[in-house]
Amino acid sequence: MKNDKTQEYIYVVLIKALSGLGKFVRVFSKYEYTHIAVCLNDRLDDFITFSRKKHYAPFYSGFMHETLDCYAFGDNKKVKMKVLRLPVSPENKLKIQAYISKIENDPNYVFNLYSMATMPVIHGFRIYKAHNCMSFVAKLIELSGAVTMDKKYYRYNIKDIDALLSAYIYEEKYFYKTRVETVNYMDKVSVFQNTCMFLTLNLILIHRLLFNRNLLNTKRRD
Repeated sequence: MKNDKTQEYIYVVLIKALSGLGKFVRVFSKYEYTHIAVCLNDRLDDFITFSRKKHYAPFYSGFMHETLDCYAFGDNKKVKMKVLRLPVSPENKLKIQAYISKIENDPNYVFNLYSMATMPVIHGFRIYKAHNCMSFVAKLIELSGAVTMDKKYYRYNIKDIDALLSAYIYEEKYFYKTRVETVNYMDKVSVFQNTCMFLTLNLILIHRLLFNRNLLNTKRRD
């Protein structure tokens, strides 16, 4: 690995999610990490991903800048994470930053719940202007040019990404939260609100599956 101070990197972070869903997935997958994000510098304090925007609102999800307290939430003081450091050229780092900015500033991007839920069976599929944590991070890895990907980016799950980037391990340890930074993240959300969010997301995804499939092949494709 280069020690050149001018070398650019991105940091792919695998998270052992402490949520109920994370624990459920680990039982069946027999794999430790259930969430993934990207950091653009070694401070590891800005986790860029697609995820829930509030802990108690799993369907209020989309592009997120998460902080450590989103993972070590409530009474949890620490969370286990595996960090992979990818060397990238300055040109590709700019491509990654531009893609993140494009997604962040487009309110039409939503959470690709269907691809995530069917990943073990169908192994990923695209929906117009939709990502989940896996497809979003895999797209950034593709833009990095750091590795050769032998399948479409949206077909990589977290375990696949772990294997793909095995040569770039940076650290694997427990990270301890020092403060709460994501204000209102732990606010309670009513059943009615969650139901409305669930229905809204499904209506958007179904509409795009039925009417926006041709847009995936235009110049505006993900």
